Amino acid sequence: MPSRKILLDEEEIPKKWYNIQPDLPKPLPPPLDPQTRAPPPPAALEAIFAKELVRQEVSQDRWIDIPAEVREIYRIWRPTPLYRAIGLEKALKTPAKIYYKYEGVSPPGSHKPNTAVAQAYYNMKEGTEKLTTETGAGQWGSSLAFACSVFGLKLTVYMVKVSYQQKPYRRVMMENWGAEVFASPSNNTEFGRRVLSEDPDNTGSLGLAISEAMEDSLSSDKTKYTLGSVLNHVLLHQTVVGQEALKQFKQVDDYPDVIFGCIGGGSSFSGLYWPFYYEKVSKKAPKNCDFIAVEPTACPSLTKGSYMYDFPDVNASGPMLKMHTLGHKFIPPPIHAGGLRYHGMAPTLCLLNVEGEVGIRAYNQVEVFEAATLFTKAEGIIPAPEPAHAIKAVVDEALRCKDNGEEKTILFLLCGHGHFDMQAYDDYHSSKLQPYEYPKEKIELALKQLREMVPWADSA
Repeated sequence: MPSRKILLDEEEIPKKWYNIQPDLPKPLPPPLDPQTRAPPPPAALEAIFAKELVRQEVSQDRWIDIPAEVREIYRIWRPTPLYRAIGLEKALKTPAKIYYKYEGVSPPGSHKPNTAVAQAYYNMKEGTEKLTTETGAGQWGSSLAFACSVFGLKLTVYMVKVSYQQKPYRRVMMENWGAEVFASPSNNTEFGRRVLSEDPDNTGSLGLAISEAMEDSLSSDKTKYTLGSVLNHVLLHQTVVGQEALKQFKQVDDYPDVIFGCIGGGSSFSGLYWPFYYEKVSKKAPKNCDFIAVEPTACPSLTKGSYMYDFPDVNASGPMLKMHTLGHKFIPPPIHAGGLRYHGMAPTLCLLNVEGEVGIRAYNQVEVFEAATLFTKAEGIIPAPEPAHAIKAVVDEALRCKDNGEEKTILFLLCGHGHFDMQAYDDYHSSKLQPYEYPKEKIELALKQLREMVPWADSA
Protein backbone atom coordinates (compact mmCIF):
# COMPACT_ATOMS: atom_id res chain seq x y z
CA MET A 1 0.00 0.00 0.00
CA PRO A 2 1.49 3.40 -0.93
CA SER A 3 2.15 5.95 1.80
CA ARG A 4 -0.62 8.46 2.36
CA LYS A 5 1.73 11.10 3.81
CA ILE A 6 5.20 11.95 2.49
CA LEU A 7 7.00 13.93 5.18
CA LEU A 8 10.26 15.89 5.48
CA ASP A 9 12.38 16.80 8.51
CA GLU A 10 12.59 20.42 9.65
CA GLU A 11 16.20 20.54 8.46
CA GLU A 12 14.88 20.21 4.89
CA ILE A 13 12.99 23.51 4.94
CA PRO A 14 14.43 25.37 1.91
CA LYS A 15 17.22 27.83 2.63
CA LYS A 16 16.59 29.94 -0.47
CA TRP A 17 13.59 31.21 -2.38
CA TYR A 18 13.47 30.65 -6.15
CA ASN A 19 13.00 33.71 -8.37
CA ILE A 20 11.62 32.84 -11.81
CA GLN A 21 12.56 36.11 -13.55
CA PRO A 22 15.95 34.96 -14.95
CA ASP A 23 14.24 31.91 -16.47
CA LEU A 24 11.23 33.54 -18.16
CA PRO A 25 11.01 33.06 -21.94
CA LYS A 26 11.21 36.86 -22.37
CA PRO A 27 11.75 39.79 -19.99
CA LEU A 28 8.80 40.68 -17.79
CA PRO A 29 7.19 44.00 -18.80
CA PRO A 30 7.98 46.44 -15.97
CA PRO A 31 5.45 48.38 -13.88
CA LEU A 32 4.81 51.78 -15.45
CA ASP A 33 3.95 55.20 -14.08
CA PRO A 34 0.75 56.22 -15.96
CA GLN A 35 1.99 59.80 -16.30
CA THR A 36 5.54 59.20 -17.54
CA ARG A 37 5.02 55.73 -19.10
CA ALA A 38 8.35 54.82 -17.47
CA PRO A 39 9.09 52.44 -14.60
CA PRO A 40 8.68 54.26 -11.28
CA PRO A 41 11.97 55.02 -9.49
CA PRO A 42 12.81 52.81 -6.49
CA ALA A 43 12.16 55.75 -4.13
CA ALA A 44 8.52 55.86 -5.24
CA LEU A 45 8.04 52.17 -4.45
CA GLU A 46 9.98 52.44 -1.18
CA ALA A 47 7.42 54.98 0.03
CA ILE A 48 4.94 52.08 -0.04
CA PHE A 49 6.98 48.88 0.48
CA ALA A 50 10.00 47.85 2.54
CA LYS A 51 13.28 48.48 0.65
CA GLU A 52 14.30 44.82 0.64
CA LEU A 53 10.95 43.82 -0.85
CA VAL A 54 11.39 46.40 -3.62
CA ARG A 55 14.85 44.94 -4.30
CA GLN A 56 13.40 41.43 -4.51
CA GLU A 57 10.60 42.65 -6.77
CA VAL A 58 13.04 43.60 -9.54
CA SER A 59 15.84 41.15 -8.72
CA GLN A 60 17.35 38.99 -11.45
CA ASP A 61 18.99 36.71 -8.90
CA ARG A 62 17.72 33.17 -9.36
CA TRP A 63 18.10 32.29 -5.67
CA ILE A 64 17.45 34.60 -2.70
CA ASP A 65 18.56 33.62 0.80
CA ILE A 66 15.82 33.05 3.38
CA PRO A 67 16.81 34.80 6.64
CA ALA A 68 17.41 32.48 9.58
CA GLU A 69 14.76 34.34 11.60
CA VAL A 70 12.17 33.62 8.91
CA ARG A 71 13.13 29.94 8.67
CA GLU A 72 12.79 29.67 12.44
CA ILE A 73 9.15 30.83 12.25
CA TYR A 74 8.56 28.53 9.27
CA ARG A 75 9.51 25.64 11.58
CA ILE A 76 6.17 26.07 13.37
CA TRP A 77 4.41 24.38 10.43
CA ARG A 78 6.95 23.63 7.72
CA PRO A 79 7.71 21.35 5.99
CA THR A 80 4.08 20.69 5.08
CA PRO A 81 2.90 17.19 4.13
CA LEU A 82 2.48 15.86 0.62
CA TYR A 83 -0.52 13.52 0.57
CA ARG A 84 -1.30 10.70 -1.82
CA ALA A 85 -5.06 11.00 -2.38
CA ILE A 86 -5.74 7.27 -2.18
CA GLY A 87 -9.35 7.79 -1.10
CA LEU A 88 -10.07 10.12 -4.03
CA GLU A 89 -8.40 7.76 -6.48
CA LYS A 90 -10.65 4.92 -5.27
CA ALA A 91 -13.79 7.09 -5.39
CA LEU A 92 -13.05 8.04 -9.00
CA LYS A 93 -11.87 4.53 -9.98
CA THR A 94 -9.04 6.19 -11.88
CA PRO A 95 -5.67 4.72 -12.86
CA ALA A 96 -4.14 8.15 -12.22
CA LYS A 97 -2.09 8.82 -9.11
CA ILE A 98 -3.24 11.98 -7.31
CA TYR A 99 -1.09 13.94 -4.85
CA TYR A 100 -1.76 17.17 -3.00
CA LYS A 101 0.54 19.48 -1.08
CA TYR A 102 -1.39 20.60 2.00
CA GLU A 103 -0.78 24.13 3.31
CA GLY A 104 -3.73 24.12 5.72
CA VAL A 105 -1.45 23.05 8.58
CA SER A 106 -0.11 26.60 9.14
CA PRO A 107 -1.46 28.57 12.15
CA PRO A 108 -3.80 30.69 9.97
CA GLY A 109 -4.72 27.61 7.90
CA SER A 110 -3.32 28.51 4.48
CA HIS A 111 -0.18 29.09 2.39
CA LYS A 112 -0.26 32.85 2.98
CA PRO A 113 2.10 33.03 6.01
CA ASN A 114 4.97 31.86 3.76
CA THR A 115 5.15 35.44 2.49
CA ALA A 116 3.48 37.20 5.43
CA VAL A 117 6.29 36.18 7.79
CA ALA A 118 8.91 37.34 5.29
CA GLN A 119 7.22 40.69 4.64
CA ALA A 120 6.67 41.40 8.34
CA TYR A 121 10.30 40.48 9.08
CA TYR A 122 11.79 42.84 6.48
CA ASN A 123 9.52 45.67 7.57
CA MET A 124 10.45 45.14 11.22
CA LYS A 125 14.17 45.19 10.34
CA GLU A 126 13.75 48.53 8.54
CA GLY A 127 11.97 50.21 11.46
CA THR A 128 8.36 50.00 10.25
CA GLU A 129 5.87 50.18 13.13
CA LYS A 130 2.57 49.50 11.33
CA LEU A 131 1.45 47.63 8.20
CA THR A 132 -1.72 48.01 6.17
CA THR A 133 -3.24 45.52 3.77
CA GLU A 134 -6.40 44.26 2.11
CA THR A 135 -7.90 40.79 2.30
CA GLY A 136 -10.67 38.92 0.52
CA ALA A 137 -11.68 35.68 2.24
CA GLY A 138 -9.42 36.61 5.15
CA GLN A 139 -6.61 34.12 4.68
CA TRP A 140 -4.09 36.82 3.80
CA GLY A 141 -5.29 39.16 6.52
CA SER A 142 -5.13 36.47 9.19
CA SER A 143 -1.70 35.36 7.99
CA LEU A 144 -0.31 38.88 8.14
CA ALA A 145 -1.93 39.37 11.56
CA PHE A 146 -0.11 36.25 12.74
CA ALA A 147 3.20 37.47 11.28
CA CYS A 148 2.82 40.95 12.76
CA SER A 149 2.16 39.46 16.19
CA VAL A 150 5.41 37.49 15.88
CA PHE A 151 7.49 40.58 15.02
CA GLY A 152 5.67 43.17 17.15
CA LEU A 153 4.05 45.24 14.39
CA LYS A 154 0.64 46.91 14.36
CA LEU A 155 -1.70 45.99 11.50
CA THR A 156 -4.79 47.48 9.87
CA VAL A 157 -6.73 45.22 7.50
CA TYR A 158 -9.36 46.28 4.96
CA MET A 159 -11.52 43.21 4.38
CA VAL A 160 -13.81 43.04 1.33
CA LYS A 161 -17.26 43.74 2.79
CA VAL A 162 -19.02 40.67 1.39
CA SER A 163 -16.32 38.42 2.88
CA TYR A 164 -16.39 40.40 6.14
CA GLN A 165 -20.08 39.48 6.34
CA GLN A 166 -19.73 35.88 5.10
CA LYS A 167 -16.67 34.93 7.20
CA PRO A 168 -16.89 36.67 10.60
CA TYR A 169 -14.54 34.21 12.29
CA ARG A 170 -11.69 35.16 9.97
CA ARG A 171 -12.09 38.68 11.35
CA VAL A 172 -12.00 37.26 14.88
CA MET A 173 -8.75 35.43 14.04
CA MET A 174 -7.16 38.68 12.89
CA GLU A 175 -8.32 40.50 16.00
CA ASN A 176 -7.01 37.67 18.20
CA TRP A 177 -3.56 38.34 16.76
CA GLY A 178 -4.00 42.06 17.44
CA ALA A 179 -5.10 43.43 14.06
CA GLU A 180 -7.62 46.21 13.46
CA VAL A 181 -10.14 45.14 10.79
CA PHE A 182 -12.48 47.30 8.68
CA ALA A 183 -15.14 46.17 6.22
CA SER A 184 -14.21 47.71 2.85
CA PRO A 185 -15.42 50.11 1.60
CA SER A 186 -15.07 51.78 4.99
CA ASN A 187 -15.40 55.18 6.58
CA ASN A 188 -11.77 54.99 7.69
CA THR A 189 -10.32 56.43 4.46
CA GLU A 190 -11.21 59.30 2.18
CA PHE A 191 -11.54 56.92 -0.76
CA GLY A 192 -13.82 54.56 1.17
CA ARG A 193 -16.06 57.41 2.26
CA ARG A 194 -16.34 58.59 -1.35
CA VAL A 195 -17.34 55.13 -2.56
CA LEU A 196 -19.96 54.78 0.17
CA SER A 197 -21.42 58.21 -0.58
CA GLU A 198 -21.95 57.11 -4.20
CA ASP A 199 -23.02 53.54 -3.42
CA PRO A 200 -23.92 52.84 0.24
CA ASP A 201 -24.61 49.15 -0.53
CA ASN A 202 -21.27 48.50 -2.28
CA THR A 203 -20.18 44.92 -1.45
CA GLY A 204 -16.52 45.71 -2.07
CA SER A 205 -13.72 44.20 -4.12
CA LEU A 206 -10.03 43.43 -3.64
CA GLY A 207 -9.16 46.34 -5.93
CA LEU A 208 -11.21 48.69 -3.77
CA ALA A 209 -9.72 47.35 -0.52
CA ILE A 210 -6.22 47.81 -1.97
CA SER A 211 -7.02 51.48 -2.58
CA GLU A 212 -8.00 51.95 1.05
CA ALA A 213 -4.96 50.10 2.39
CA MET A 214 -2.58 52.06 0.16
CA GLU A 215 -4.13 55.38 1.21
CA ASP A 216 -3.79 54.39 4.87
CA SER A 217 -0.14 53.38 4.39
CA LEU A 218 0.77 56.92 3.36
CA SER A 219 -0.47 58.34 6.66
CA SER A 220 2.93 57.93 8.36
CA ASP A 221 6.59 57.37 7.52
CA LYS A 222 6.51 54.41 9.92
CA THR A 223 3.63 52.74 8.07
CA LYS A 224 4.04 50.50 5.00
CA TYR A 225 1.69 48.62 2.70
CA THR A 226 1.85 44.88 2.07
CA LEU A 227 0.30 42.71 -0.63
CA GLY A 228 -0.59 39.02 -0.38
CA SER A 229 -0.32 38.05 -4.06
CA VAL A 230 0.36 39.26 -7.65
CA LEU A 231 3.81 40.85 -7.19
CA ASN A 232 7.06 39.00 -7.84
CA HIS A 233 8.45 39.23 -4.31
CA VAL A 234 5.25 37.70 -2.92
CA LEU A 235 5.27 34.80 -5.36
CA LEU A 236 8.93 33.93 -4.83
CA HIS A 237 8.37 33.65 -1.06
CA GLN A 238 5.85 30.91 -1.80
CA THR A 239 8.40 28.70 -3.59
CA VAL A 240 9.19 26.91 -0.34
CA VAL A 241 6.05 24.92 -1.24
CA GLY A 242 7.26 23.64 -4.62
CA GLN A 243 10.81 23.04 -3.43
CA GLU A 244 9.54 20.81 -0.63
CA ALA A 245 7.24 18.99 -3.06
CA LEU A 246 10.20 18.18 -5.33
CA LYS A 247 12.03 16.53 -2.40
CA GLN A 248 8.89 14.63 -1.42
CA PHE A 249 8.39 13.24 -4.92
CA LYS A 250 11.97 11.98 -4.88
CA GLN A 251 11.16 10.04 -1.72
CA VAL A 252 8.46 8.06 -3.54
CA ASP A 253 10.31 7.93 -6.90
CA ASP A 254 7.55 9.75 -8.76
CA TYR A 255 7.08 13.01 -10.67
CA PRO A 256 3.94 14.87 -11.79
CA ASP A 257 2.70 14.88 -15.36
CA VAL A 258 0.42 17.82 -14.60
CA ILE A 259 0.14 20.40 -11.80
CA PHE A 260 -3.10 22.22 -10.97
CA GLY A 261 -3.63 25.23 -8.74
CA CYS A 262 -6.32 27.84 -8.15
CA ILE A 263 -5.56 31.45 -9.07
CA GLY A 264 -6.87 34.74 -7.70
CA GLY A 265 -3.67 36.75 -7.82
CA GLY A 266 -1.46 33.74 -8.57
CA SER A 267 0.68 33.29 -5.44
CA SER A 268 -0.27 29.80 -4.25
CA PHE A 269 -0.13 28.21 -7.71
CA SER A 270 3.14 29.96 -8.54
CA GLY A 271 4.69 28.82 -5.27
CA LEU A 272 4.00 25.22 -6.28
CA TYR A 273 4.81 25.21 -9.99
CA TRP A 274 7.77 27.65 -10.20
CA PRO A 275 10.35 25.14 -8.87
CA PHE A 276 9.02 22.49 -11.29
CA TYR A 277 9.22 25.07 -14.11
CA TYR A 278 12.86 25.65 -13.17
CA GLU A 279 13.54 21.90 -13.46
CA LYS A 280 11.84 21.96 -16.86
CA VAL A 281 13.79 24.89 -18.34
CA SER A 282 17.09 23.72 -16.82
CA LYS A 283 16.58 20.23 -18.35
CA LYS A 284 16.56 18.57 -14.92
CA ALA A 285 12.98 17.29 -15.06
CA PRO A 286 12.70 13.53 -15.64
CA LYS A 287 9.62 14.09 -17.84
CA ASN A 288 7.46 16.87 -19.20
CA CYS A 289 5.06 18.47 -16.74
CA ASP A 290 2.08 20.65 -17.67
CA PHE A 291 1.01 23.59 -15.51
CA ILE A 292 -2.73 24.36 -15.38
CA ALA A 293 -4.23 27.34 -13.53
CA VAL A 294 -7.89 27.25 -12.46
CA GLU A 295 -10.12 30.27 -11.91
CA PRO A 296 -13.83 30.99 -11.26
CA THR A 297 -16.18 31.85 -14.13
CA ALA A 298 -17.39 34.70 -11.91
CA CYS A 299 -13.94 36.36 -12.06
CA PRO A 300 -12.40 35.09 -15.34
CA SER A 301 -9.25 37.23 -15.51
CA LEU A 302 -7.24 34.86 -17.72
CA THR A 303 -10.05 33.23 -19.69
CA LYS A 304 -11.93 36.43 -20.59
CA GLY A 305 -9.73 39.36 -19.58
CA SER A 306 -7.37 41.28 -21.88
CA TYR A 307 -3.58 41.23 -21.60
CA MET A 308 -2.73 44.89 -21.15
CA TYR A 309 -1.53 47.48 -18.66
CA ASP A 310 -3.97 48.22 -15.85
CA PHE A 311 -4.01 49.63 -12.34
CA PRO A 312 -3.83 47.26 -9.38
CA ASP A 313 -6.65 49.06 -7.54
CA VAL A 314 -9.96 50.81 -8.13
CA ASN A 315 -8.58 54.24 -7.21
CA ALA A 316 -5.75 53.92 -9.76
CA SER A 317 -3.25 54.60 -6.98
CA GLY A 318 -0.34 52.34 -7.84
CA PRO A 319 1.87 51.87 -10.90
CA MET A 320 0.27 50.02 -13.80
CA LEU A 321 1.03 46.32 -14.38
CA LYS A 322 1.00 44.31 -17.62
CA MET A 323 -1.45 41.53 -16.84
CA HIS A 324 -4.69 39.88 -17.84
CA THR A 325 -7.38 42.15 -16.46
CA LEU A 326 -11.14 42.60 -16.26
CA GLY A 327 -10.65 46.32 -15.63
CA HIS A 328 -9.64 47.85 -12.30
CA LYS A 329 -13.19 49.05 -11.58
CA PHE A 330 -14.43 45.44 -11.67
CA ILE A 331 -16.82 44.56 -8.81
CA PRO A 332 -17.22 40.76 -8.75
CA PRO A 333 -20.32 38.76 -7.86
CA PRO A 334 -20.42 37.71 -4.20
CA ILE A 335 -19.03 34.19 -4.66
CA HIS A 336 -17.69 32.36 -1.62
CA ALA A 337 -14.16 31.99 -3.03
CA GLY A 338 -13.24 35.45 -1.76
CA GLY A 339 -9.55 34.93 -2.49
CA LEU A 340 -10.23 34.51 -6.22
CA ARG A 341 -12.11 37.76 -6.82
CA TYR A 342 -9.30 40.04 -8.07
CA HIS A 343 -9.63 41.82 -11.41
CA GLY A 344 -6.01 41.15 -12.47
CA MET A 345 -3.36 38.49 -12.14
CA ALA A 346 0.35 38.03 -11.41
CA PRO A 347 2.31 39.47 -14.37
CA THR A 348 4.64 36.44 -14.42
CA LEU A 349 1.70 34.04 -14.68
CA CYS A 350 0.12 36.14 -17.43
CA LEU A 351 3.35 36.20 -19.43
CA LEU A 352 3.76 32.43 -19.15
CA ASN A 353 0.14 31.94 -20.21
CA VAL A 354 0.68 34.12 -23.28
CA GLU A 355 3.86 32.16 -24.08
CA GLY A 356 2.02 28.84 -23.85
CA GLU A 357 3.77 27.60 -20.71
CA VAL A 358 0.68 27.74 -18.45
CA GLY A 359 -2.81 26.53 -19.37
CA ILE A 360 -6.09 27.76 -17.91
CA ARG A 361 -9.47 26.33 -16.95
CA ALA A 362 -12.53 27.98 -15.39
CA TYR A 363 -15.45 26.58 -13.39
CA ASN A 364 -18.53 27.96 -11.67
CA GLN A 365 -18.91 27.69 -7.91
CA VAL A 366 -21.69 25.06 -7.98
CA GLU A 367 -19.57 22.47 -9.79
CA VAL A 368 -16.60 23.48 -7.64
CA PHE A 369 -18.46 22.76 -4.39
CA GLU A 370 -19.67 19.48 -5.82
CA ALA A 371 -16.03 18.47 -6.29
CA ALA A 372 -15.14 19.80 -2.83
CA THR A 373 -17.76 17.65 -1.09
CA LEU A 374 -16.58 14.60 -3.04
CA PHE A 375 -13.03 15.31 -1.87
CA THR A 376 -14.16 15.77 1.73
CA LYS A 377 -15.90 12.40 1.74
CA ALA A 378 -12.92 10.68 0.10
CA GLU A 379 -10.03 12.37 1.94
CA GLY A 380 -11.56 13.71 5.15
CA ILE A 381 -10.23 17.29 4.79
CA ILE A 382 -12.68 20.12 4.16
CA PRO A 383 -11.05 22.35 1.52
CA ALA A 384 -11.42 26.11 1.30
CA PRO A 385 -13.53 27.27 -1.67
CA GLU A 386 -10.43 28.59 -3.46
CA PRO A 387 -8.46 25.30 -3.83
CA ALA A 388 -11.76 23.52 -4.46
CA HIS A 389 -11.43 24.98 -7.98
CA ALA A 390 -8.22 23.01 -8.43
CA ILE A 391 -9.94 19.91 -7.05
CA LYS A 392 -12.64 20.22 -9.72
CA ALA A 393 -9.95 20.31 -12.42
CA VAL A 394 -8.20 17.31 -10.83
CA VAL A 395 -11.44 15.31 -10.76
CA ASP A 396 -12.04 16.05 -14.45
CA GLU A 397 -8.45 15.08 -15.32
CA ALA A 398 -8.63 11.86 -13.29
CA LEU A 399 -11.89 10.88 -15.01
CA ARG A 400 -10.28 11.52 -18.41
CA CYS A 401 -7.48 9.19 -17.36
CA LYS A 402 -10.12 6.61 -16.42
CA ASP A 403 -11.74 6.92 -19.85
CA ASN A 404 -8.40 6.78 -21.69
CA GLY A 405 -6.61 4.29 -19.44
CA GLU A 406 -3.81 6.82 -18.72
CA GLU A 407 -1.71 6.35 -15.60
CA LYS A 408 -0.86 10.00 -15.12
CA THR A 409 0.59 11.48 -11.94
CA ILE A 410 -1.45 14.52 -10.91
CA LEU A 411 -0.38 17.12 -8.34
CA PHE A 412 -2.41 19.99 -6.93
CA LEU A 413 -2.11 22.49 -4.13
CA LEU A 414 -4.62 22.32 -1.29
CA CYS A 415 -3.65 25.82 -0.20
CA GLY A 416 -5.99 26.08 2.78
CA HIS A 417 -8.69 24.39 4.83
CA GLY A 418 -12.35 25.40 4.78
CA HIS A 419 -13.06 25.46 8.51
CA PHE A 420 -14.23 29.08 8.32
CA ASP A 421 -16.30 28.51 5.19
CA MET A 422 -19.24 26.62 6.66
CA GLN A 423 -21.70 29.23 5.39
CA ALA A 424 -20.51 28.46 1.87
CA TYR A 425 -21.01 24.74 2.36
CA ASP A 426 -24.39 25.35 3.98
CA ASP A 427 -25.44 27.41 0.97
CA TYR A 428 -24.27 24.63 -1.34
CA HIS A 429 -26.15 21.90 0.52
CA SER A 430 -29.23 24.16 0.65
CA SER A 431 -29.04 24.73 -3.15
CA LYS A 432 -28.57 28.47 -2.62
CA LEU A 433 -25.35 28.86 -4.64
CA GLN A 434 -25.56 30.50 -8.04
CA PRO A 435 -23.38 29.33 -10.98
CA TYR A 436 -22.18 32.85 -11.74
CA GLU A 437 -20.75 33.61 -15.19
CA TYR A 438 -19.43 37.15 -15.34
CA PRO A 439 -21.15 38.91 -18.29
CA LYS A 440 -19.01 39.61 -21.33
CA GLU A 441 -20.69 43.01 -21.76
CA LYS A 442 -19.52 44.18 -18.32
CA ILE A 443 -15.95 43.18 -19.11
CA GLU A 444 -16.07 44.99 -22.44
CA LEU A 445 -17.43 48.13 -20.76
CA ALA A 446 -14.75 48.09 -18.04
CA LEU A 447 -11.95 47.65 -20.58
CA LYS A 448 -13.44 50.36 -22.81
CA GLN A 449 -13.30 52.75 -19.84
CA LEU A 450 -9.69 51.75 -19.16
CA ARG A 451 -8.68 52.39 -22.79
CA GLU A 452 -10.34 55.80 -22.69
CA MET A 453 -8.49 56.61 -19.48
CA VAL A 454 -5.12 55.22 -20.68
CA PRO A 455 -5.08 55.08 -24.52
CA TRP A 456 -1.70 53.33 -24.62
CA ALA A 457 -2.67 50.51 -22.19
CA ASP A 458 -2.83 47.91 -25.01
CA SER A 459 0.22 48.96 -26.95
CA ALA A 460 2.87 49.33 -24.23
